[in-house]
Amino acid sequence: MRKVYLVGYMGSGKSAIGRRLSYFLRMPYYDMDKEIVRREKMTIPEIFEQKGEAYFRKIETEFLRDFRDEFCIISTGGGVAINAENRKIMRQSGLVLFLDATFPDIWKRIHKDKNRPIVQRSTKQELEDLFYQRRKYYKSAAHINIRTEGRSLRQIVEYAAFQVTRLKGE
Repeated sequence: MRKVYLVGYMGSGKSAIGRRLSYFLRMPYYDMDKEIVRREKMTIPEIFEQKGEAYFRKIETEFLRDFRDEFCIISTGGGVAINAENRKIMRQSGLVLFLDATFPDIWKRIHKDKNRPIVQRSTKQELEDLFYQRRKYYKSAAHINIRTEGRSLRQIVEYAAFQVTRLKGE
């Protein structure tokens, strides 16, 4: 296992958990969306607007395939796991943790976020429907499912760290 991937719906805590887990385990941390923004020299809303979602999904797969080979933690974009090739790459190159949050918790975090193109153009019901459509993909990508409801960031990080170290054989 070289990488630890955090998957889950937008707003499930991937970035927040990823940063803390990185510190806790002393492993480098990368936010896939931020890496794509840096490489493309455009924000994600600009990529969607100018080049389309299909282009963005293609860069996500390239990122997974080509990203440096090192022990690290990567928080993925919310749509990464819908692609079968992406699920396969992640499962073969690392440990996949699904941050399984409830939709009401997610809605509280995302409903005013201007940096999420899909939130700006969708109704709450459409986002909830998408949440349930994508959930099966997160589950099939994951080696470990981590329920986040009622748990503090610290509790989630400690549980995730335990799973990572257990599987690394430390």
